[in-house]
Amino acid sequence: MNQTSDNKVLLIGINAKYIHSNPAVYSLKAYADKYYPDRPDGCALGIAEYTINQPPGAILADIYQKRPQVAAFSCYIWNWDLVQELLAELPKLLPETALWLGGPEVSFHAQELLQAFPQLTGIMVGEGEATFLELLKYYWEHTTALQGIKGIVCKEGFTGERALTDIDRLPFFYSDTDMPATFKNRILYYESQRGCPFQCAYCLSSIDRKVRLRSIQTVLSELQYFLDNNAAQVKFIDRTFNCNEQHALSIWKFLLENDNGVTNFHFEIAADLLTSSQLEVMRGMRPGLIQLEIGVQSTNEDTLRAVNRHMDIDALRKTVSAIRSFQNIHQHIDLIAGLPHEDLGSFARSFNDVYAMAPDQLQLGFLKVLKGSPIEQRAGEYGIVYSSRPPYEVLYTRWLGFDDILKLKGIEEMVEIYYNSGQFTHTLPVLIQQFASPFHMYGALADYYRANGYMTSTPSRIYRYQVLLDFACSAASDRHDLFVELLTFDLYLRENLKSRPAFAQENIMEKDPAEKQKLRRFFEHEKQTHDHLNGYEGCTSVQLLRMTHVERFTFPVWKTCAAERTTRLESPVHVLFDYRNRNALTHDAAYFTITL
Repeated sequence: MNQTSDNKVLLIGINAKYIHSNPAVYSLKAYADKYYPDRPDGCALGIAEYTINQPPGAILADIYQKRPQVAAFSCYIWNWDLVQELLAELPKLLPETALWLGGPEVSFHAQELLQAFPQLTGIMVGEGEATFLELLKYYWEHTTALQGIKGIVCKEGFTGERALTDIDRLPFFYSDTDMPATFKNRILYYESQRGCPFQCAYCLSSIDRKVRLRSIQTVLSELQYFLDNNAAQVKFIDRTFNCNEQHALSIWKFLLENDNGVTNFHFEIAADLLTSSQLEVMRGMRPGLIQLEIGVQSTNEDTLRAVNRHMDIDALRKTVSAIRSFQNIHQHIDLIAGLPHEDLGSFARSFNDVYAMAPDQLQLGFLKVLKGSPIEQRAGEYGIVYSSRPPYEVLYTRWLGFDDILKLKGIEEMVEIYYNSGQFTHTLPVLIQQFASPFHMYGALADYYRANGYMTSTPSRIYRYQVLLDFACSAASDRHDLFVELLTFDLYLRENLKSRPAFAQENIMEKDPAEKQKLRRFFEHEKQTHDHLNGYEGCTSVQLLRMTHVERFTFPVWKTCAAERTTRLESPVHVLFDYRNRNALTHDAAYFTITL
């Protein structure tokens, strides 16, 4: 009970997962350290990060043991429920601790929150670096009143807007000596610009249309730090990274020229704005150097107009196709269900439009009515009813009933399991041919899951292949053998199983002595010539056999075109799977058709 702490001021970030980090609290601390380095003795500043999966009692105990004089929480939709729970208990244990909030979840209804939580000292609204710096001086120098600090809401009211931050003044907070250890095995977030030129009604970035770019030379030097330290992934949090053509082009050129062969960089972009110069740079990149997140949200033009989203869908389609042809960049495309003017039929068309673009991942999300967003102000007009608790997700709209939402929830789950997993890339295109559209197929699959109780008891990863086979046969019973081979191919494309899956046909090469002998001869020859297998030098023929897999097929399931996979071969073909050599984007094993 007498434990003391060096952290007199504690910045608290509560993340959705351990691999995430909270760049806001690190930026606030770095700014204070740079521009208030000669703080009085005892003015220690610390950071505490937790996750929403930790027991609230454990977080409460840890904060209590640190005994901060000031505790400041970074608030977002994913942690707001937990923050509220902590706010109810902390004053009981630390009655002298000043409690502050900041972040997008509390910036736009701060007055109401202060009334709802009288235990709060105040709320920082908007960008917090300069505001927090002045707040520190208030606590340790007592030279000004709270009312004199712009950008806060306190019991006396709102102190007024603070000018937007000059982001070139923001320190780079990853370069400290303890940072590599702090962020080991975690995603690193990076900001090269603030603001967004667009006014999408569902997004808080629409409030700040002034785009501020960090000096390109500063950005490049900071990116070099990530490259030098072989960071696994750096995620740019710029809202529309390529809104400034030259800024984006300079960064992508730098990454191409300085690629360390390890680091992956993630960007949120408007694909229809990409230029031929930018695409040419992308073409030359190492597979996996960058990945792109593209917010399409809807292809309904009435919907796009209603949410102030301007997008050239034809240009988008062509650009996504061009990038896919490079075979070196992962593309993630987002859709949002629950937007104005989008009923179930319209959303199905949007889904099918995006599905036809063949992204590596298709994110079917649901509208979140964020506090302070323009869509919140017009929710009544659009008949948008949403949850009262975070993340304020849509329940129904004038165009989309709750039954429709539930149907889309099922489709979302199926897309996540079967499409976004990347484990069924040869099976799904053939299966979809049995349905009117991809949307109908995933809807039917969701119904099959519900009917068989799989929604409440999700099948194991391997058993999902069996479930998909059963579903496929329910739609096309005459194609059982084809779907068995498609699923077998997809499964062995990913991993060299020790136990053969139950749905797969008997492997004749494991049973027939003559076939076994052919297989042994093949690997004995491969040991000498390495006609197919590279990187296995020094391995015996027996080791080669164990480290790879050979499967016999009667359908050309490996063909690029789905339609070509469905015609039975005149004679069986053997496929060799090479697990030591994998696709850098999909992690699929290399494979070859061979003659035994």
